Amino acid sequence: MRLEPPAGLCLSWPSMPEQVSKIAIVGAGAVGATIAYAAMIRGVAKHLALYDVNRAKVDAEVLDLNHGLQFVPMATLEGSDDIGVCAGADVVVITAGAKQKPGQTRMELAGANVALCRSLVPQLMKVAPEALLLVVTNPVDVLTYVVQQLSGLPARRVLGSGTVLDSSRFRFLLARHLNVAVQNVHAFIAGEHGDSEIPLWSLASVGGLPLMQWSVPGRAQLLEQDRTRIFDDVRNAAYHVIRGKGATNYAIGLATAQILEAMLHNEQRVLPVSSRLEGYLDIRDVCMSVPSIVNRGGVEAALELSLSPPEREGLKRSADTIRQAIRTLGF
Repeated sequence: MRLEPPAGLCLSWPSMPEQVSKIAIVGAGAVGATIAYAAMIRGVAKHLALYDVNRAKVDAEVLDLNHGLQFVPMATLEGSDDIGVCAGADVVVITAGAKQKPGQTRMELAGANVALCRSLVPQLMKVAPEALLLVVTNPVDVLTYVVQQLSGLPARRVLGSGTVLDSSRFRFLLARHLNVAVQNVHAFIAGEHGDSEIPLWSLASVGGLPLMQWSVPGRAQLLEQDRTRIFDDVRNAAYHVIRGKGATNYAIGLATAQILEAMLHNEQRVLPVSSRLEGYLDIRDVCMSVPSIVNRGGVEAALELSLSPPEREGLKRSADTIRQAIRTLGF
């Protein structure tokens, strides 16, 4: 005997269209192309678009990426020298700008890259007014502030890659010294993505054990001279890479892909991104990195941490450095 379902009863879920997230990357140089590659491998979004004024370069990068689609989660990739390719993006990643040269500080890049943003940001607002803006171009803290001002967007919708990469370098060096997995090290670099950044030693931990209490038989101790050396290596890491191969790209590509995941997948992840601070530990009117909750709306909140007095003073000095550069540029 066959039983018929009652009238009006649906035996299957209705078909719901999948939300297709789009990432637009401005700049198809080493950093922009590597961000696209990392995001493609990790399946961060279903649609990736690259924009660059060099049409031959962007076409070649997109073609190369498309040739690898068989090996990664399915996505659509396109590229153009027309900024219209960014239309409809959920997140626009800004990587375009002058490259840091050997021996050059990030702050010395500021003038040329701010001039670029004055032209670029209004164009992006015309084609992708609903997008979140993620700034990677250096000096990232200065440019995050400038882009937020030029775009007119709420502060939470404009963020910079900040010290996500610096914190990864920090954790790697600590893990190597202590001979533990880097995934079990939790530590942050805060402040400027640059020479005035500071390590938050008081908050660092390994497997739940405060780093400053680390004492494991058979494992290296963390002495004051070790802390000094490790932080110097973090702060100077980019200079070493640039001197050797001309640019940093792999680690910042992976770091940016993680930020994009936190945003597009609404992960509520705590990351040390750069965002505008207003009254954070008496710091205001500046963009800099502190651990913050990142989700689909951008930066939801900066976590007000219990820092040591030297760390608080270090953050304030870093903020002053960034703010001075911002004022020098007329913002």
